[in-house]
Amino acid sequence: MFKSDEINNWLISEGRMLGDGAAVVEGYISRLIEAGVPLTRANIAQRFANPLLVAWGVVWTRDGTEEYDVTHAMLDTSSYIGSAFEYVMDNEKSLLKDLRDLDPASSHSSYLEFAEAGGTELFATLLFYGDGSKHGCTFLTNSEDGFSKEHIDLIQETRVGLASAMEPVTMRRSTASLLQTYIGSGPAEAVVNGTIRRGDQTDLEAVVMITDLRGFTAKSEQWSDEQLLDALNGYFDVVVQAVDENAGDVLKFMGDGILSIFKIDEMNSAVDQCEKAIKAARTALAGLDDLNRERAKAGEPALEFGIGINVGPVTYGNIGSPGRLDFTVLGSAVNLASRVQDLCKQLGEPVLVTEQVATYQRAAFKNQGSHSVRGVKEPVELYSLWR
Repeated sequence: MFKSDEINNWLISEGRMLGDGAAVVEGYISRLIEAGVPLTRANIAQRFANPLLVAWGVVWTRDGTEEYDVTHAMLDTSSYIGSAFEYVMDNEKSLLKDLRDLDPASSHSSYLEFAEAGGTELFATLLFYGDGSKHGCTFLTNSEDGFSKEHIDLIQETRVGLASAMEPVTMRRSTASLLQTYIGSGPAEAVVNGTIRRGDQTDLEAVVMITDLRGFTAKSEQWSDEQLLDALNGYFDVVVQAVDENAGDVLKFMGDGILSIFKIDEMNSAVDQCEKAIKAARTALAGLDDLNRERAKAGEPALEFGIGINVGPVTYGNIGSPGRLDFTVLGSAVNLASRVQDLCKQLGEPVLVTEQVATYQRAAFKNQGSHSVRGVKEPVELYSLWR
């Protein structure tokens, strides 16, 4: 049977070196159970700094372990308000909740769900990290006798070890999540791994997709800040989701423009990536239709955007000063995608692609003829997307 010092020693040594939140939790819970704590479920939640996500966590049950994310919006829902997590976070003290004989009219939905599944008692407590942040944990038992004082004491006495093992995992995850939010998943992975530094560059083939909101300058002068931000966020949501769903990387927002790439490599051929980019464009257009229906209901004008797609060699990496970097792709393939996007309005088409892209999926396009493109000597053959 494990004692608290033995569990803490494992957590701050072997457990801390696992570098995997789920593995740490599994190892910790198995030791609590071996020490006699009658656990049937545990939820170890970790807050971190991210504009899109407020926390992540690990849920352990006898059937397995899984991780989850928590958005900021979820903290305003009934699933959080009134829960054990809200109680310990707001009051900074532990909670021992008896789940037997609950009042359905006044009890939080999570308590009722746990009780219905056979839960008898819930214990919630906090972990504290070196940066002063606090993180909630809940432990559930189905034992007829609930938790004993010895069980609660063991959990409380091993919180420091658990925090020591989980804090570095959370810090690394927070860093990776922030990077992914701002520069995309591919670049984020490269930066975290230390393979991309200032001045480093990678030459590769990629499908480049440039998206631009129509009439943004005029709208910015006519609309209120609230209207403008609402429109931009709706537009960004549509395009980013479409690119993410098709395994592309959104590298940066350029005012009302969006730069995305679909990298070509050993695992992803040019044919595959062109198809994904085309599918992303179709998905974005369908999402725009849905968004405009919602805007119409709210009395707001419809939005339009243009999409230019090209494929070719690009240079991928960090540029900037020693104190401020920007991750981007450069090259003639990027410039041409941007120029092609500019022609969408002139030709009255929401999507235009180059000959190089259309070659891989002729049936998806109709020829729009040759056009002069700024910065390119020879006329460029353009194709629009059949809708």
